[in-house]
Amino acid sequence: MKQIRIPAVFMRGGTSKAIVFHQRDLPARARWDAIFLSAIGSPDPYGRQLDGMGGGVSSLSKVCVIGKPTRSDADIDFTFAQVLVTEGRVDYSSNCGNMITAMGPFAVDEGLVAGAGAEALVRIHNTNTKKIIHARFALDEGMAAVEGALEIPGVAGRSAAIRLDFMQPGGATTGTLLPSGQARDVLDVAGVGRIEVSMVDAANACVFVRAVDVGLTGTESPDALEANAVAMQKLSAIRIVASLAMGIGRDAVDAASKLSNPAIGIVAPPRDALTSSGAPLSAGAIDLTARMLAKGRAHRALPLTRTLCIAVAARIEGTLVHEAVRPGADPAAELRIGMPTGVMVAAADVACTAGQWSVARGAFLRTQRRLFDGHVLVRAAALK
Repeated sequence: MKQIRIPAVFMRGGTSKAIVFHQRDLPARARWDAIFLSAIGSPDPYGRQLDGMGGGVSSLSKVCVIGKPTRSDADIDFTFAQVLVTEGRVDYSSNCGNMITAMGPFAVDEGLVAGAGAEALVRIHNTNTKKIIHARFALDEGMAAVEGALEIPGVAGRSAAIRLDFMQPGGATTGTLLPSGQARDVLDVAGVGRIEVSMVDAANACVFVRAVDVGLTGTESPDALEANAVAMQKLSAIRIVASLAMGIGRDAVDAASKLSNPAIGIVAPPRDALTSSGAPLSAGAIDLTARMLAKGRAHRALPLTRTLCIAVAARIEGTLVHEAVRPGADPAAELRIGMPTGVMVAAADVACTAGQWSVARGAFLRTQRRLFDGHVLVRAAALK
């Protein structure tokens, strides 16, 4: 049986890569999962996705769909699909901050949004979280600029900068910035005991723990973290209990199946470390040390939406993240977060009014590049 050809673009956004489709080129939503699984190459028990466009890790196993806006304050709709590597499942429960970097340039280069002058502003409606993100970037002869001076950790070379402003990102998953109503809670977790956590929902829901409380330093490499079976088991158990406490999972089985939300963040004070390239990272160059797990894996670089959640949590007094931030750090300044590939810089506009915390926006600078356009081939048998 012949394969089906679907117009597509392959793009890098931040530290991720994804297949990008126009919604107009896809069939009804009920058939998306089968198309995405075949295109990416999942499920793959070998974990390599050699029979598709995926790269064997979550940051390279993604699909983006761009369509006409369904809100008056947006220029495009963006739906994100996380394709699991070893399971035949597609997760639509969260946004991808890295790939959203590429969505504004895609919209301009594809003619969905007019590009004129020196700079473009594209207002993106993420359908997963119902949130608006503004993307500002330079134009080069009416197209998104590629060449520039910004280098981001985890990506070799320099490219044109894109500023992302996540507007009112609080409650993206649960509807509330602090799902429990508190900056810090104590959870009773089987196999772990009573443990302090901070549960925060900004851009994507996260539960944060102190590295020392789960037997870690916070400077572990992703491979070392995943090899620590005791710590990974504890973190998984904490995540499931936090999911129930945040109202995300209906029960323990449902919470365990929702691998994207909440993610679990491991925080520690600024500490000397080695990056994944072997370069030294001085504690003096950062304000906070963090590692992040989602979908049962340790992220090679901090995901953008989770980083925004870290930045927001760092500005909320009483959270474990705020506790770990360098003493005396300017609360109005950008936050420098030590991660496996280097330093991630994020800004968050957080305020407390009458005892209620709120976040107006979070901001990042990232880069993107269109890598290939043409058609992706999908096994016709997958759609039967």
